[in-house]
Amino acid sequence: MNVYETLFGGAGTANLESIIDEGAFLVDVRTTGEFACGNVKGSMNIPLDTLQASLSEFKDKKHIIVFCQSGGRSSMAKSILEQAGFTNVINGGTWNQVNQFVK
Repeated sequence: MNVYETLFGGAGTANLESIIDEGAFLVDVRTTGEFACGNVKGSMNIPLDTLQASLSEFKDKKHIIVFCQSGGRSSMAKSILEQAGFTNVINGGTWNQVNQFVK
């Protein structure tokens, strides 16, 4: 397990890139204000505090990548989604980390 996986509990950066290329569902869990100041092209903004009420958005997604400003809220989002039964969730860490792999 590399440092990235240890910190974020997700895929390594090479795997993250390939999962994004496969059309992963990209979810930014920052606030709407943070999202408005900059975001990943094609990502959906579902703030962490509304995640529980938005679980239907995740149904039937092959891969789900959650991310935020520092990786903390996305770690919580990953846990919430896993507790709801989703097994295909990756903590992408920061939105800048994910953004570098989006074409």
